[in-house]
Amino acid sequence: MSFWETMKIGASGLQAQRLRLDVIANNIANSQTTRTEAGGAYQRQDVIFMPQGSRPFMPTFVAERRGIDTRTGGVQVNQIITDETEGPRVYDPTHPDADEDGFVEYPNVNPVVEMTNMLSATRSYEANLSVVEAAKRMALKALEIGR
Repeated sequence: MSFWETMKIGASGLQAQRLRLDVIANNIANSQTTRTEAGGAYQRQDVIFMPQGSRPFMPTFVAERRGIDTRTGGVQVNQIITDETEGPRVYDPTHPDADEDGFVEYPNVNPVVEMTNMLSATRSYEANLSVVEAAKRMALKALEIGR
């Protein structure tokens, strides 16, 4: 694997995890949003990854049989999905978004889950950064040997 391929793989991981962190931050910021432009409470979002250069939902053995190169060169975001599960309904007849029975639907965002996801994304980002830094150090050492 060349220096540039290593950098490309690390950079794709950095970019994917940065987007994941943005989505998680958006979920946390909207954890109390009871009214959106679309109507109803905010629905949490999640990021789906797939190997870079692959086709979604195609098993490796099918791709190999069709002569499709299954080697990957990193990760890419396949899609950002919306979690359609209902959020908690709380009785609060004084809330401006309460229904006729006095219940308010809150977002389906669990701050504990989001913070756990944020820690995971941060660790993944740091791991990809370590790959990029290690490749850079190796390239610099190779240049030193050539002097």
